[in-house]
Amino acid sequence: MFWIFTFGLLCIPIFVCAFTDNECYVTCSDYFYREGDVTIGAFFPLHIYYTGNKVPGKYLPYSFQDYRVQYKFKNYQFVLALVFAIEEINRNPDLLPNTTIGYDIYNIPFTEKNILRSIFLWRTRIINPLPNCDCGQKRKSPVVLTGPSWSASAHIGTFLQLYKIPQVTFGPFDSILNDRGQFNSLYQMSPKDTSLSLAIVFLLLQFRWSWVGLIIPDDHRGTQILSDLRENMENHGICIAFLKIISSAWNAFSNELWKNMYKIEESSANVIVIYGDIISVQGLMRHIAQLLVTWKVWVLSSSWDVDTHSDYFMVESFHGSLVFSHHHDEMVEFMNFVQTVNPYKYPEDNYLPKFWHLFFKCSFSEFNCQLLENCQPNASLDLLPRHHFDPAMNEEGYNIYNAVRAVAYSIHEMNLQKIQTQPYAKGEEMVFFQWQLHPFLKNTIMRSHIGRHTATHGGGNLDAQYDILNFWNFPSGLGLKVKVGTYSLSAQQGPQFSLCEQMIQWPTGFTMTPQSVCSKSCRPGFRKAVQEGKAVCCFDCIPCADNEISNETDMYQCMKCPESHYANSEKSHCLQKSVSFLAYDEPLGMALIITALCFSLLIAAVLVVFVKHRDTPIVKANNRTLSYILLLTLFICLLSSFLFIGQPNTTTCILQQTAFGILFTVALSTVLAKAITVVIAFKATVPARMVRWLMVSRAPNFIIPICTLIQLIICGIWLVTSPPFIDQDTQTEHGHIIIVCNMGSTVAFHTVLGYLCSLALGSYTMAFLSRNLPDTFNEAKFLSFSMQVFFCVWITFLPVYHSSKGKVMVVMEVFSILASSVALFILIFAPKCYIILLRPEKNSCHNVRHKKHSRRNINLFT
Repeated sequence: MFWIFTFGLLCIPIFVCAFTDNECYVTCSDYFYREGDVTIGAFFPLHIYYTGNKVPGKYLPYSFQDYRVQYKFKNYQFVLALVFAIEEINRNPDLLPNTTIGYDIYNIPFTEKNILRSIFLWRTRIINPLPNCDCGQKRKSPVVLTGPSWSASAHIGTFLQLYKIPQVTFGPFDSILNDRGQFNSLYQMSPKDTSLSLAIVFLLLQFRWSWVGLIIPDDHRGTQILSDLRENMENHGICIAFLKIISSAWNAFSNELWKNMYKIEESSANVIVIYGDIISVQGLMRHIAQLLVTWKVWVLSSSWDVDTHSDYFMVESFHGSLVFSHHHDEMVEFMNFVQTVNPYKYPEDNYLPKFWHLFFKCSFSEFNCQLLENCQPNASLDLLPRHHFDPAMNEEGYNIYNAVRAVAYSIHEMNLQKIQTQPYAKGEEMVFFQWQLHPFLKNTIMRSHIGRHTATHGGGNLDAQYDILNFWNFPSGLGLKVKVGTYSLSAQQGPQFSLCEQMIQWPTGFTMTPQSVCSKSCRPGFRKAVQEGKAVCCFDCIPCADNEISNETDMYQCMKCPESHYANSEKSHCLQKSVSFLAYDEPLGMALIITALCFSLLIAAVLVVFVKHRDTPIVKANNRTLSYILLLTLFICLLSSFLFIGQPNTTTCILQQTAFGILFTVALSTVLAKAITVVIAFKATVPARMVRWLMVSRAPNFIIPICTLIQLIICGIWLVTSPPFIDQDTQTEHGHIIIVCNMGSTVAFHTVLGYLCSLALGSYTMAFLSRNLPDTFNEAKFLSFSMQVFFCVWITFLPVYHSSKGKVMVVMEVFSILASSVALFILIFAPKCYIILLRPEKNSCHNVRHKKHSRRNINLFT
């Protein structure tokens, strides 16, 4: 035992410390023990020494005069868990009867040199130990507990395996310590963290955090967790915003740490995952606590105790953090035990008086530093603030509790086996070597005799379970860890994740659930386009193309709607298209119908007028029969426009084009016949036998059936080869399926139209040749002009028809039929109706003879 004196104690935010002039407070022993038939050695980090100004010592090299001590009161729970487990076993009459268990507790120094010195002290029981010397107090220690730092356990394990002394670690699982070739006497109570990375990813997915920072230690554990996290993050679409590898040599005032913290604070990632044990990232955690970073959410591994860094201000950096901790049952008995702990109950414990002096204002006795005076009545550890001491058993304490029970069961089984094979006399002490405990300890852990825990040895491990804790530390000093979720992974059920978001308190810099994304989610109607040269989580939102949708967020491809559907305005759903066609009740359809009906009635009226005045010269001129045929044909042509209006069917589709072609063929052939009749009439004065035969035989009347027969043949071929049919136009009008008639063969349609144009050209030629022939009722000029209008209508129709779609095509064809029919009617029959109705005096035989006689007199004079 050795004592170190100082004149004060520095108060810093990392561990609970105090300046005091009391010599008892700053005097600290490196170990204490309780006697027992069997003692368990334990190495816990309970206090450290440090120097303020590094004043060199006068007598020893590499020593300092201004040493100070820091008590790690948070780690005192390790001691309490050990004592609680031992007392529980000692009270059990069925476990190790007639055998009491004691303990040998040693402080783990900060340096590797002093760690080895402590293990030598435990082994030899003398202050200045010698290797291979066992001459101290004869306390039998069959096993040693070490932790939580893996490096300290590794240093101690290197020594213990020389003597094959069993070593049980209660710190986080470490792959190096699991190397049976290097540490064949070491057992780890903590489960592997192989599923920790997946648990963290599930948490990130729960809140849609796809852009996170990652801070890991610069060691093999950091390398392993980085590999696991990267794989799981990539599989679930989560990106690492930044990666910082922290050296354990960096303290809170390191320049490198300051540079890295600036980048971390300025990062766009609001969620940062920190992985590492207390030793590896302690400098970083101190620095974060001092900077009061309240606008980041920290996701911490189970091996870090966040509430050791709270002091100074009402706000605190780690308030709202989410901590993963290995699941363990709540130990209510332990909390009851903590309430009974006091310095008088455990006089050998040299840490309890420090608690009572610091927190309960007790004074040390002048004669003995273990005795206290003027203490508060009913003082108890469970009355302390949670950021100073938490009476609930933590993960490391639970591992210690299970380790002690595993050792007890192993010794019990070994004793039973020895009694069966080698009985010993009553009162004789059981003697065994430490290495003999190995098979029993291994089997005890593997068979899970201790229950309610997960243990690993030689690579085996049970199903891992994690509790998700939310750290409540507002106002600073509250220091509560509230369980808000769980995660488990089993071979039978797979990953099981649950979280109660309503219970979570977020950092004070957030008023609602934090978001941590590189780019905001693309809402339905948009697709993701990854930004070139950046992570996949950084993207632009591009609107879906026409008639394409995305009905989920963050879709990479838009889906095309079926032909029978169309995309809504937000492009998030496909809606059923409504069937549409040129209906009677539409304004456009109604206008066409009214126009057709009005002119049809007008034509009928003109026909009645012509029939009534059939014996007048103007009606009889140019063949009144042809006039009747033309009027009837135009009447039917106007009515044929009804075939184009209303919902199409197979019959109407066939009749539309054939009726159009045949009726206009009759009309144009009638005009041609009238033009030819005018020419023949004026040639009749010529004494030619052929002309007289044409007049007598009425040859112009055969033009109509011949021309119509030719058109019938063309239409027949059309109907046989490729008849018109019902078609659906899904592209022209948004949100509608337009029912139209597909003409079938465009060649046949244009052939019909070309034949009509050839008839119109023939009629125009004949009418144009006879335009200057003298006659009172010569209508050749009107016929030629009507053909010109006909040409203009249908030549204009062709480009407009082919450039339009849907209903517009139908409207254009109906309009052309109406326009050409009305043009023929007005230009040919309007002058005749004018004479018949308004100038009847011109429609008489006397007027006709007078005009002829006057013309002869003029000819005589000329």
